[in-house]
This record gives sequence, C-alpha cells and structure tokens, in this order.
Amino acid sequence: MAAQFAPETSKRGEFVRQANRFTDRITADSASAPGGGPDEHGRWPLEPGRYRLIWSRACPWAHRARIVLGLLGLLGLGEAISLGTVDPLRDERGWRFTLDPDGRDPVLGIELLSEAYLRADPSFGGRVTVPALVDTLSGRVVSNDYPQLTLDFSTEWAPLHAANAPDLLPADIRPELDALMEEIYQDVNNGVYRCGFASSQEAYDEAYDRLFARLDALEERLTGHRFLFGDRITEADVRLFTTLVRFDAVYHNHFRCNRNKLTEMPALWGYARDLYQTPGFGDTVDFDQIKRHYYGTHQMLNPSGIIPLGPDLSGWQQPHGRAPR
Repeated sequence: MAAQFAPETSKRGEFVRQANRFTDRITADSASAPGGGPDEHGRWPLEPGRYRLIWSRACPWAHRARIVLGLLGLLGLGEAISLGTVDPLRDERGWRFTLDPDGRDPVLGIELLSEAYLRADPSFGGRVTVPALVDTLSGRVVSNDYPQLTLDFSTEWAPLHAANAPDLLPADIRPELDALMEEIYQDVNNGVYRCGFASSQEAYDEAYDRLFARLDALEERLTGHRFLFGDRITEADVRLFTTLVRFDAVYHNHFRCNRNKLTEMPALWGYARDLYQTPGFGDTVDFDQIKRHYYGTHQMLNPSGIIPLGPDLSGWQQPHGRAPR
C-alpha cells in the first residue's frame, strides 16, 4: 500500500515546502583528505566514484539532477557519480529500493532511503526526500539540497565533466539566469504544488494567478527565443522542463492547474518538445512512473487511487518547428 502524503499548510492555507535538512557540499577546495568526512565547513572531498545520487523518475526535483548529471557527462564512462533509483510509490516507511534485486540498493545495501538519512542524523524525523546525494563509504546522506546540488554539478564537479559538456551556468548571464530561475521556482516549479496543496480558496487563487501569469510571460519570451537564453541550453531550461513535462499528465488535472494545457500554449509546447527530443531530456522521462506516483500517493486529491489512462503522449515526438541548432 502506498503511503499518503499529507502536505503542510500555513494558517492562510498556503502549501509550505519542507526545508532541506542536509546541506553539506562536495567541493574541489574541501580541506578534508580523500576518504574522509566533511571538513569544518561541511565540505566533502571531490572523489570520482565515491558518491551516489538517489532519485525517483517521478519527482521533478530529482529529475532535474538526473538530467544535469547526464548532460555534463558525470554518468556513464567512469561514473563520477553513480545513480540509484527508488520506486515511484512510497509506503509508510518512505522511498524504497524495490526496483532492485532483493529490494536493496546494490551499492548502499539498504532497503529504504531513510536508512541513509538516519545514518547522517539518527534523530531525523522529517519527510525523506529525493534527490539525495549519499556517501558510499559511510552510507550517510551528504545533501538533499536539490537547488544547490545541480549548481555544484556544474561548478565544483567541473574537473570531471565530459570534454564536450555544455556550460549550463554561463558567467556572462549568471545574474539574469539566477533571477529567472528564482521566478520559475516560485511561480511554476513550486507554484503547481501551491495550487494542488492549497487548503483555502484564497491561497489557491493566488497560486493559480501567479502560475499562469508566469507561464504567459514565458510563452511571450519563448516566442522570440529558442531557449530561455537564446540558442543555448542552460540550467533554467532544465528546471522549467521538469515541470512542463508533467503539466498535462498530472498538474493540469490533479493539481487543478486547469486554465489551459501545455499543448494549448504554442511557444511553450514547441519549446518543451524541442527539449524532450534533445538527448539527455526525453530519454529520462517515465510518464508511467510519474502518473503512478502522483495519483497513487495523494489520497486527499485522488481518494479512489485511479490512475488516468491519458493524456495522449504521442505529441511529444512530433516535429517542434523550432530553429535547428
């Protein structure tokens, strides 16, 4: 039986996202020796093959970490970072490794991601989240700080990037990039959750208005740009994509984000298909796991647990009509 997620809300009925508990970092300038733990500043040594990213194909926050790792060449040959995948359905104990033989992660040897959380903090009583970067030597979580993880993959892990890795955080546009990513997070990435988990009409209306105002602004921006910053893919595109790819399959209906579908916004729909058909994006999407997770774990929104058969997903492979790279 899947566990049921009970969101926290404010007195006004606004969804409140749990703070990230583990915020240590792997850095190139860590004062810790190879094989050691964090230094006094919470920085762990950069060591290829030592750390393992645990993700769920269903989760948009984990999905963007998976995309960034692939784009930068940190997976695959040599595996600078290894990858573990949890079941899209959680039971009352949280994220499980039931997709692996014997129900255990083959590297960490654990059945539940919570085991790695408790090794890092035996008193941890919050909700276990993905992505989580785990130290394979100690078995403890280093970080579940999803915004910082992908930034560090682009910067601190640069010595291990593939030779042809893209620059997802270009220095010449970094202030503008950071500002846009914050707007996308507030109004779109987290905005769909603020719609779906609002417990008052006022909170829902506000989140809904902000979501579609931002999508309208992005629609206008992408009418004149192939990607958010011209012809180059940046981290902002990765962060927006993981919400857009779930929009019609989940958020439009399940989270009541129903002014219109993604397929009814021409620039955003063409942009999303363009990214989907780019290596490293669409090949990491699993619509079955996405739908099973959302519709199967939010009983307050879907008491029957029925998973919709639609929408028709064939459009994702249709020509996008955007300028070729």
